[in-house]
Amino acid sequence: MATLDSKLVGVLGDRTTKVLRDLYGYLTVGDLLHHYPRRYLVRGELSDISELNEGDEVTILAEVFSASSRRLQGRKGNILEVIVTDGSAKLSLTFFNQAWREKDLKIGKQGLFAGKVGVFNGKRQLAHPDYELIADGNDVDAAVEGFAGKYLPMYPASSKMPSWKIAQCIELAIGALDEVPDFLPELIREKYGYPTLHQALVQLHNPVDLDSAEKARERLTYDEAFLLQLLLLTRRKELKGLDAVARAVTADGLLKEFDSALPFELTAGQRAVSAEIENDLAQPHPMNRLLQGEVGSGKTIVALRAMLTVIDNGGQAALLAPTEVLAAQHLRTIQTLLGPLAHGGMLGGSEKATHVTLITGSQSAASRKEALAQAASGAAGIVIGTHALLGQSVEFKDLGLIVVDEQHRFGVEQRDALKGKAVTPPHLLVMTATPIPRTVAMTVFGDLDVSTLRELPLGRQPITTHVIPVLEKPGFLERAWERIREEVSQGHQAYVVAPRIAAGTSEDADIDFLMGESSSTLASVEDLGPLLSGGALQGLRVAPLHGKQAAELKDATMKAFSNKEIDVLISTTVIEVGVDIPNATVMVIMDADRFGVSQLHQLRGRVGRGTSPGLCLLVTSALAQTPARERLEAVAGTTDGFELSRIDLEQRREGDVLGASQSGSRSHLRLLRVLRDESMIEQAREDASRILDGDIKEYPLLGAELAQIQADAAAEFIDKA
Repeated sequence: MATLDSKLVGVLGDRTTKVLRDLYGYLTVGDLLHHYPRRYLVRGELSDISELNEGDEVTILAEVFSASSRRLQGRKGNILEVIVTDGSAKLSLTFFNQAWREKDLKIGKQGLFAGKVGVFNGKRQLAHPDYELIADGNDVDAAVEGFAGKYLPMYPASSKMPSWKIAQCIELAIGALDEVPDFLPELIREKYGYPTLHQALVQLHNPVDLDSAEKARERLTYDEAFLLQLLLLTRRKELKGLDAVARAVTADGLLKEFDSALPFELTAGQRAVSAEIENDLAQPHPMNRLLQGEVGSGKTIVALRAMLTVIDNGGQAALLAPTEVLAAQHLRTIQTLLGPLAHGGMLGGSEKATHVTLITGSQSAASRKEALAQAASGAAGIVIGTHALLGQSVEFKDLGLIVVDEQHRFGVEQRDALKGKAVTPPHLLVMTATPIPRTVAMTVFGDLDVSTLRELPLGRQPITTHVIPVLEKPGFLERAWERIREEVSQGHQAYVVAPRIAAGTSEDADIDFLMGESSSTLASVEDLGPLLSGGALQGLRVAPLHGKQAAELKDATMKAFSNKEIDVLISTTVIEVGVDIPNATVMVIMDADRFGVSQLHQLRGRVGRGTSPGLCLLVTSALAQTPARERLEAVAGTTDGFELSRIDLEQRREGDVLGASQSGSRSHLRLLRVLRDESMIEQAREDASRILDGDIKEYPLLGAELAQIQADAAAEFIDKA
């Protein structure tokens, strides 16, 4: 007898196990049994061969009339063709690379055959039909009753391992399976009327009816939600148990000077979130908070106030940004916001002032050496950087707060690498400008406290978005370039965003290709620059910006754009987040259908940041009523990032949202869908919380399952993104 942990090789043999391991990474019986059916085919009532039509799902009772095997022409392999008859007509059955079935399907043998009718060379056929032969002397009626009406699972499959073969493997595994211990507490199972784990696995793969299959699927989906929430809440509890240096707001420090010098008032939302953060920082355990907010909702100010609170308590803050462009932008923004308060140790600097420094991978050796010294000595209260901050040479005197911008670009390993540079566990503030639906936040960031900024600062201007369908209305594109000229003539600036750096290359890291039509003529930064400079935008100051430029050039370009020395910036998505140019009022996004909903929302958030309204034009060749076009219409139809994030999630593979590694073979999330299963996730979190409020030791099987997930290298699935 086998358990879920038994090696597959003992059940299926070497050859089949190797194929399953190579295709899916499956090693154990449990791995295979978690390969769930996508749908079920139902074997229907018996059909007469003479009445069959192409496309019908049929079940027939017939006798083998002939069988012959031949080599395939021009390629490897063979084909077995079996002709069967039911007395009314004949039908061809075809099997590829399964000549061994000829021993089974001997002339005169009676059997039941089920499959989908196809037509090849004018002949009706069933390719790889499911069948059951009737032994001589057996009751034909009983055989028909047992075969017809059965639910056949259809599995995610490949040419090397078709669905029927996977079904055979799973049947063997279930046949060898001993009773499966159930980790789900009985009180929860009874509460929802769920089957046991053993029953659920058997019923999902071999259901007596669709109701039992659905109940089994519901139970296994709940398991995923429950274990995930248990893992997140356990981690949260462990974080609360760590010691940290409390960093309470001081009565007369740098933060107070900063607040009194601010030329504008914080929004009610910024004040409320700041209060939550200040309360966290004052605790003797580490803050672990996610700060999410609409594009332009003022997250940077909130994060900066948290940094100043830590500096007032003798600590340092590190800001981790995903790109050099964004890191440099943060440096400029924070230095501008602080003004003289950023000139610590310099002439004219306030006594309470601090110093802000930058560490990136491509800065000069001299700059890097100076920045490293400032971080190590504590002279720099705020250290901004990219992944370079994680390097061994980077040391801090007293790292008290880590701010991670754009959390989805970093995994838990990067966060932990930075945490390791602190003497005691530092406080952590994670920021994301991609609004996250509540259930996603609960599923992906369930170990963090969540703060949300919904309102925009006073004076922030509305952004109007229009779709420009170039195939239907080519003249609209000319009008787009005219709009840029009009805005520039009024003293404003513009962005033109392209999906590629150069023709013939695909910047996959920057683009969400989901549902975008493939094209070899996508707009590129290097082609658009000369084209527009010498044509529609002739006479304007145009400059390119993309991720493969040298850091000095990128920085110089952004500074020139910020100083209004450039009219139009032609860029890839490096300007997607954090870039703040209040004078930019119009953005044209080329091949907009090649970007995801959230990405388009982020991009257009770069305009309308000053006192003038913003305009975003989405240029596309996608045809009306295609998914790509509908996505663009959705973006044009609302500026509510939370609504758009739900649309985005409905249209994407969930793994894109919850973390790439979930598509891996050891993934713990196979059935759970965060929007569809919203109420289940909330219920699972309540149940998990109740279990942890008591003593999980009362449930040893559950404790062992949780420990297994924590130990499993792939259990970091919720942190990898």
